[in-house]
Amino acid sequence: MSHQDVINKPGTYALFLVYGLNRPDDIDSVKAALDGVPATVKSLRGRFPKEQVSCVIGFGSEAWDHLFPKRKKPAELAPFAEIKGGRHVAPSTPGDILLHVRATRMDLCYEVAAAAADFLGDSVFSLDETHGFRYLDSRAIIGFVDGTENPENEEEAEAAAVIGDLEPDFRGGSYVFVQKYVHDMKAWNGLSTEDQEKAVGRRKYDDRELAEGAKPENAHNAVTNIKGDDGSEIKIVRANMAFANPSQNEHGTYFIGYASTFAATRKMLENMFVGDPPGNTDRLLDFSEARTGTLFFVPSKELLEELAE
Repeated sequence: MSHQDVINKPGTYALFLVYGLNRPDDIDSVKAALDGVPATVKSLRGRFPKEQVSCVIGFGSEAWDHLFPKRKKPAELAPFAEIKGGRHVAPSTPGDILLHVRATRMDLCYEVAAAAADFLGDSVFSLDETHGFRYLDSRAIIGFVDGTENPENEEEAEAAAVIGDLEPDFRGGSYVFVQKYVHDMKAWNGLSTEDQEKAVGRRKYDDRELAEGAKPENAHNAVTNIKGDDGSEIKIVRANMAFANPSQNEHGTYFIGYASTFAATRKMLENMFVGDPPGNTDRLLDFSEARTGTLFFVPSKELLEELAE
């Protein structure tokens, strides 16, 4: 089974579109989109081969139940359960269909998104639309390089992000979790560079990881470092993007993480928002608020074609 473009680089521009179903039984419009959106991407790739156009399509738990009631359901596909710590909350928000569109040009992202909207019509309504962009040299709005902890090569990325033998019926698929973070830039910029580096766990200028003795236990890259039973680090594939509406004083990071199992992502989130041990929460959360949280399943290309039929 071949996977959708889940291990692609974050890109230069991205559109994150989350839809709700207006008419859960209107499978025809959804099928039209499942057939038409990949065809649109293929056409744009032929016309603009260097612009890295892609679109990943995913489904929420309730949408899967409504749209494909006779099909087996991915084992971990369920509504995301809110994580509530002593000081921070990872909220659970609704979402039936996710489109993650990427390209080196925003006009091509628009072409894919506009085609999807035409196919879906009034069978859906918009829950969120976020326009992401690459900030400087792949940095988050807070000024640090993002995505450093991603797998280093394609083979490792596939192992981290794509379902294999553990769920043979869904081989080639992925679980994808999205969160929209809004940063308090005034408070963040009020910190010294040294304090910012301690919050992230990396140097700001050259992206070098802080030495173990200098890195606080609540640094972002410390609490999100998850190890398996064998002691090896468990990876996911992040395609985070910066977004902003400066006139509204909104500056944020759109987190999107692809994984072969959601359990790893869930553990990272629990470490961030509750702490391990409890109370050792991610220092970044003192400056960043999670506004959304939704889990989707991304079918393999072959399964997506079957669902379109």
